[in-house]
Amino acid sequence: MNSGRTIFSQLTDFVSLPEFRRCVARYDGNRRIRSFSCWDQFLTMAFGQLTGRESLRDTVTCLRALEPHLYHAGIRGQVSRSTLADANESRDWRIYADLAMGLIQHARTLYRNQPLELGIDLQQPAYAFDSTTIDLCLKLFPWAQFRRHKSAVKLHTLIDLRGSIPCFIHISSGKMADVRALDHLPIEPGSFYVMDRGYIDFGRLWRFTENLAFFVTRAKKTIDYKRQCWREVDKSTGLRSDTTIRLCGPKTAGLYSQPLRRIGYWAEDLGKRMVFLTNNFELPALVVAELYRRRWDVELFFKWIKQHLRIKAFYGYSPNAVKTQVWIAVCVYVLVAIMRKELDSQRSMADLLQILSLTLIQKEPLSREFFEEKHHDLSVENDNQLSLFDF
Repeated sequence: MNSGRTIFSQLTDFVSLPEFRRCVARYDGNRRIRSFSCWDQFLTMAFGQLTGRESLRDTVTCLRALEPHLYHAGIRGQVSRSTLADANESRDWRIYADLAMGLIQHARTLYRNQPLELGIDLQQPAYAFDSTTIDLCLKLFPWAQFRRHKSAVKLHTLIDLRGSIPCFIHISSGKMADVRALDHLPIEPGSFYVMDRGYIDFGRLWRFTENLAFFVTRAKKTIDYKRQCWREVDKSTGLRSDTTIRLCGPKTAGLYSQPLRRIGYWAEDLGKRMVFLTNNFELPALVVAELYRRRWDVELFFKWIKQHLRIKAFYGYSPNAVKTQVWIAVCVYVLVAIMRKELDSQRSMADLLQILSLTLIQKEPLSREFFEEKHHDLSVENDNQLSLFDF
């Protein structure tokens, strides 16, 4: 990386071009394409995500204003709104899903030695699983009808708790029940999966035990069970109980025949009692409670991408265009996370994205020093917004 290249082109160096070409060839993405390739489409959409463009017209207008710099940014094709819209409609979204998965593998390798949290001594992989709903206009997105006068899509997302890296995303209609997403979830032996009680389906939870994985979830009050034994707990830590139970409901007993561990915990900060269920009997009860607390990381991930990337307002209306935009947004998030780790930057992801949004066309070395305070003062909450009284 040298000072003769733009920040944007140096950032996209973290994308392996041979891997990208394999993704494109896998789905025949450049078939009958003369000028605006899949790589141009990716760079254009990534530019729109990084700079916070609100629409295709906004993105294209901004790029045309920077036309003398586009070649140095890596964009070779002629950018027009109709060409970009056609590309989002017709080119297979799985190209960018596969690209994102490749970037995710790279990011997880970089963050694999990052400790979970002070007080959680866990060597195995740990994940949090949840979903978020993105509301849509029924008139523009009739294929995603959610309610009578409303459409929506859901992002069912698995987050690696080391680095908050999304490692599985399933995009569905808003009608799909959260628990059904467990059918699509890849399960790694020896890993921990943290979920809320909306995912309690003992037939589906049995898959974790069959695959030698562990789950941690909150128990419902209506679960019918019989206590088999209990262990002593230190109530000064917030623990209230640690028992081994067996389900005895007419259906649940047949769906999940093995014992479960039930842990009662008083959350002082929330002022409420919480009860956890897990199929792991080795971890200390307090570590199980602290591990469930980290489930909030997936909620913070949803909040972050909705605030800082463009996944609430879509550039196209077809399922392919929506999925393309979501997966390219995921690629951008993971690219920033990779850059942050590679440069060993102490800046937050939000700060890095804000700096990038203003400096993509600058020709400076992409380094840790580039993001230091002396280069960029982020005391203003949002530098993209003009001050009404700044004369």
